[in-house]
Amino acid sequence: MFVNATSTRKNLNIPININLQGARKRQTREFFHPVAAQEQEWSRGVDGQGADRARSQMLVSSVGEDRAILLGFTMMAFSVLMFFVVGITMVKPYNKSNWEEEVSCVLLQATVLDEWVDCRGVSTVPCLRATVNITGSKLPAALHLDEESVLHTPQCFYIPKCQMDRTELQQEVLKVKDTLEAQLGDTLPCFTDQTRFPQDAILRRKYTLRKVLFALLWPTLMLGGGVLLVGLVKLTQCLAHLSSEVCSKTAGGRLTSRYTQGKLYKLLRRSSSHSPS
Repeated sequence: MFVNATSTRKNLNIPININLQGARKRQTREFFHPVAAQEQEWSRGVDGQGADRARSQMLVSSVGEDRAILLGFTMMAFSVLMFFVVGITMVKPYNKSNWEEEVSCVLLQATVLDEWVDCRGVSTVPCLRATVNITGSKLPAALHLDEESVLHTPQCFYIPKCQMDRTELQQEVLKVKDTLEAQLGDTLPCFTDQTRFPQDAILRRKYTLRKVLFALLWPTLMLGGGVLLVGLVKLTQCLAHLSSEVCSKTAGGRLTSRYTQGKLYKLLRRSSSHSPS
């Protein structure tokens, strides 16, 4: 039997055209499907696990930020309380103190009075009295240890702490007296207040500018630390908000690009399907 060559060629044209069209479709799918699959996996990761991680991080960060803000405001509240206490105990007495004039005093006498003075209503203690001669003044003046001794015990230079053991009180006062007597006739630096206490002098100042500034240092540091902590937390929240806005804009751009690629894929598919055989 003889087979017609022309009829065989005509019959083979149809499968060949079908195979070419299938190859074009497979190439187009292979080109676009990996990108789409990767984008789907990425979107699932972002929408699924990424969302869970973001939620957990937001919860943890929100709790930590709340605690940090609470700690900052607590520090500021305690600093205000410390300012109030320091203002009463240090700043106010310093402003009222006028013992600023430094003069030279010559120690004349140190004696223990026979009459003991009252000590906070608990007991009585011996009183050590010291007399000095202020340079430029003809009248003797009573020497005191600091400003408080002038107000509380105006006739005494030194009184021991309140206790019931009289023997120990006497021994303590005698030790201070011996120390002063060793300096009789010596010139000592002292401070006077000619407006309020012209007949008195103090050996040292309890309230000075240096001590006041040192007392104000700690509440100032605590206040600054609280303000800095709250400011850093607020700055972190602001940066996190800006970062979330940038991420949302980036995600929106990727969704737009995927939509554009989908339209391009459909257009190429239609063109391949309508291509002439």
